[in-house]
Amino acid sequence: MNTKQLGRHILVEFYDCDKTILNDYEKIEKHMNQAAKCANATVVESAFHLFNPWGVSGAVVISESHLTIHTWPEFSYAAVDLFTCGDEVNPWIAFKYLKEKLMAKKIETKEIPRGVVKKINKYCNVESEEIKYKPDVVK
Repeated sequence: MNTKQLGRHILVEFYDCDKTILNDYEKIEKHMNQAAKCANATVVESAFHLFNPWGVSGAVVISESHLTIHTWPEFSYAAVDLFTCGDEVNPWIAFKYLKEKLMAKKIETKEIPRGVVKKINKYCNVESEEIKYKPDVVK
């Protein structure tokens, strides 16, 4: 990260994906969890839901933030958010993994810096440079 920031948030539009995969609850959950692991994230838990007549939504909670997906198989489309914190986790690795697994033929992405430290210090009256990217998991 060039700018001192807490995280990176990649918004992804996956177009012209494989409709069968987009409606396969088990595959989507497996791919999302594997994408997190490939990016070097620590998976805490995941929750996914299959809709009737089609579509899957889900989230993978990671110690370093989260990965989410919403699929519209009837349009061959998936919206994905890859939000990671720290320098050890690379959301672009998760992106590349999902691009391949969803068989997307067209993609649009936008990366947004999250928690820019300068702004936090300014607007929250905090003067901290210490950033903890991987909090302990509490159950």
